[in-house]
Amino acid sequence: MLEPSSQPPDHLISPITPPPSPPPASTPTKPNQFLSLISNRPSLRVTSEFDSDSRVFFHKVSCKLFDDLAKLKLSFVNNVKREISEPLLALTTKHLSIHYDPEEQNALIKSSFDVSPKLHFKAAHDVKAKRGEVAMISNLADPGYAVELSSPVPYVGLPKATIRFPMGEVTLEEREEEEEEVPRKLLINGILKGPILNGVGAAHYTDEELKLRYSYKDGALSFIPSISLPSNAVSFAFKRRFSPSDKLSYWYNFDSNGWSAVYKHTYDKDFKFKAGYDSEVRLGWASLWVGEENGKAKTSPMKMKVQFMLQVPQDDIKSSALMFRVKKRWDIL
Repeated sequence: MLEPSSQPPDHLISPITPPPSPPPASTPTKPNQFLSLISNRPSLRVTSEFDSDSRVFFHKVSCKLFDDLAKLKLSFVNNVKREISEPLLALTTKHLSIHYDPEEQNALIKSSFDVSPKLHFKAAHDVKAKRGEVAMISNLADPGYAVELSSPVPYVGLPKATIRFPMGEVTLEEREEEEEEVPRKLLINGILKGPILNGVGAAHYTDEELKLRYSYKDGALSFIPSISLPSNAVSFAFKRRFSPSDKLSYWYNFDSNGWSAVYKHTYDKDFKFKAGYDSEVRLGWASLWVGEENGKAKTSPMKMKVQFMLQVPQDDIKSSALMFRVKKRWDIL
C-alpha cells in the first residue's frame, strides 16, 4: 500500500510569479534656472517709522546677500512736502562695513578682525575728511585685563593708550590745546569702581573733573548720591519698586534745585505706561508704548511699535500736544 504523499496536489501549489520588471530609467530633467533664481533671491525687509512731531517718515530697506555673509541697507526720509531724500547706503559684513552718503559724496569705512586669539585690530577711515583711526587691542592672560593702543591717521602726536582691568580703566591721551603756541599736553582719564558698604562706589575722572558716585540697591530700593569736584555739584537719584510692574524714580539736583520724577507701569512686555514731570523745563508728560520700548519691531505684536505721548506745559496748558510715533516692519520674500 502506498503511503500518502506529504506534498499537496499539484493544483493547490501556488504558481511562481516572475519578479516585476524594473521601471524604465527616467531621463534627468534639467532644473529650471529661472525658478532656482527666484527661490534663492534675497528676502527684503522694509521698516517704516512716522513721527507726528516732525511729520517725517523714516524708511529702511535691507536684505542679506551671499547666504547671510553680507547685508545691504538703504535708508531715506520722506518729509511732509512728499520730498524724498537721497538714500544712505550701507554694506556690512563680519569684518568690513561701508556707509556711503550720496548727498555729501562721502564714505565711512570700518574694518575689524582678529590677528590672533588675543589680539584684535580695528580701523576707521573718513574718505572726504581724509582722516581715520587705527587701534590694536590685546587681551592679557587674566580675564578682564586688556590694553588698547589707538592713533589717528595721519599720525599726530603720541598714540592713545587705554588699560582696562576688572575695577575700571585708565586712559593716557596727548591732546592739543586750542591755542597754537601752547604745546600738547598729556591727559589722564579714568574710571574706578568697587564694592563699598553694601553698594558700589565709582570715581570718574575726565577733563580735570572728578565725579564721585555711590549706588545702593536691594530688591525694591535704589539710592544713588553723586558729587562733582571741584564744582561741588551734589545730586541724588531715588528709585522705588512697589511691585514687579510698578516703579517710581526721582532725581534732585541741589545746585539748581531742579528735580524730575517718573512713574512706570508695565502691563506686559509689550505694553508700558510712563508719566513724569521735569521742573527745569516745567513740563509734565505721559506716554504709552505698544511693543517693547527698547526692543525691535520684529518682536512686537504684528511687527509694529506704537508710542503715544502727551506733553502738558505747566505755564500754558492750552498748548498741550498729543504726539505719536509708529514703527512697522514688513518681510518681503
